[in-house]
Amino acid sequence: MTGTVLRGLHAAVLTGALVLASGAAFAAEKPIKLGVLEDQSGDFAVATIGKVHAIQLAADEINKAGGIMGRPLELVVYDTQSDNTRYQEFMRRVLQRDKADAVFAGFSSASREAYRPIVDQLNGLAFYNNQYEGGVCDGHMIVTGAVPEQQFSTLIPWMMEKYGKKVYTLAADYNFGQISAEWVRNIVKQHGGEMAGEEFIPLGVSQFSQSIQNIQKAKPDFVVTLLVGTAQASYYEQAASANVNLPMASSVNVGQGYEHKRFKPPSLKDMYVTTNYIEEIDSPQSKAFLAKFKAKFPNEPYVNQEAENSYLAVYLYKQMVERAKSTNRDEIRKVIAQGDVCMDAPEGKVCIDPKSQHMSHTIYLAHVNADHSIDFPKVWPDIKPYWLGEAGCDLTKKDPMAQYTPSNPPPK
Repeated sequence: MTGTVLRGLHAAVLTGALVLASGAAFAAEKPIKLGVLEDQSGDFAVATIGKVHAIQLAADEINKAGGIMGRPLELVVYDTQSDNTRYQEFMRRVLQRDKADAVFAGFSSASREAYRPIVDQLNGLAFYNNQYEGGVCDGHMIVTGAVPEQQFSTLIPWMMEKYGKKVYTLAADYNFGQISAEWVRNIVKQHGGEMAGEEFIPLGVSQFSQSIQNIQKAKPDFVVTLLVGTAQASYYEQAASANVNLPMASSVNVGQGYEHKRFKPPSLKDMYVTTNYIEEIDSPQSKAFLAKFKAKFPNEPYVNQEAENSYLAVYLYKQMVERAKSTNRDEIRKVIAQGDVCMDAPEGKVCIDPKSQHMSHTIYLAHVNADHSIDFPKVWPDIKPYWLGEAGCDLTKKDPMAQYTPSNPPPK
């Protein structure tokens, strides 16, 4: 029987380490340690507590099935509290003191970029299991979340064809929002559209009266909402109260913060989201995953795409270690370079691209109805993370440990 031991922490806050202990069968085997650095409190916690639970679920299943190469998984979990300085502090601690073999870390792109230089410096291996703005070409990072060429290259043309070519972007004012908005801007231009407006909102802002007035004055055909955190989510009810009544497109909302469940209908009416997983997906694989999740965590309010990404990341790591017969990062990268690290996930088949160490996805277009139910007008199977590789990132040959953007691609 797998048990849970809390050591050196206040259990309600989870600021220290949570250890997934193993049974007597593992007594003689050295554990494989997985660091888990996620926001269990703070502005992003709504979207990220499920990531911790998903990793616990996968580790529990793997341990009950005999572990990895006969070794138990031990989770060392820190609550980063939506605070980038804590990411830096805990990343050093989990790699240097706790000696984690791999780390699963981070929600916001700002947090990732806060800890990534430390992972590089200490020659660690980190999984970033979040949807994000793309562009990280770093052999120390494996990314299981979706990226712009999977989300915006599908979403924006579909929206322009259905609703019109005049687009307004409302985005969080940090690297995720800025770079995502650049992708939107470029795709709109490529498809003959125009930007009616573009605003960047500081994290923590919860009042949107001026932005709503700006949108109403600009008269776009739809609004791209790239808002992050519980404060910025206030926009939806405020926009509904002001009768903005415009279709919305997003790569982050619903799939992360399940706003359609948290806010009263019809504030999310006609939002369209490209996501690789949400719990409404009606497939046998999704239903089986959801049933396992709810059985272990019956009070989980919603199982989002980040939870699925985190769950499958543990199984992908298991496959890599078993094929490499080692937890050594260089040996694991040799396995990734073979180009066939794949698994049948709750969303469908996924594979790790050897050039970028990002993951292919099934992309679901989720539409929020007036009653906040979900339907899926379109599904794009097996969308590969092609941009970085095409732009010049090839981690099988060179590791620049850098992040690139469409306006700042890898040097040729």
